[in-house]
Amino acid sequence: MDLDKQIQALVEGAPKDGSTPQLIESIAPVLKTLAHRLRHLHYYVMQTLDDSWVMITLGHRSQTEIEKNVIYAFPTLKDVAAGPFALSDPNVIAVPVPVMEILFQMLAMTSIYSMIFFETPGNVTVGTEVQRAELETLIHQFLQSQVDADAQINIPSDIA
Repeated sequence: MDLDKQIQALVEGAPKDGSTPQLIESIAPVLKTLAHRLRHLHYYVMQTLDDSWVMITLGHRSQTEIEKNVIYAFPTLKDVAAGPFALSDPNVIAVPVPVMEILFQMLAMTSIYSMIFFETPGNVTVGTEVQRAELETLIHQFLQSQVDADAQINIPSDIA
């Protein structure tokens, strides 16, 4: 499923609360920009049987007091099995998730620092990190630029 279809699926699956579908549509350009930095249209994410994504706490090698919570996203099911946290727990499964859904879900996960996307099948040692703060900053900048553009459009030409 291409990125535009993934966005449409997010909009159609969003709660009909009067704001979430519009929110998805308004930030879709930012989500697409980030998705274009990644190589795959979907990734496998480890989740518990109650549908919670498995978060991993990573520690700094030399500064043990520094930690960050991440979620791994794998390009293939085979990579999940070969990954640093192979599925030995029967209460954890790997599910394919569209990349746009992963990026959108990051906004709701306030306890994570980033997602690490393993891009090369067969290589689970090098990944592309997308930080949640970066996503929030990009969305804020994009929405602000839209507000600024709208304000300029509404300024009368004979204002002076």
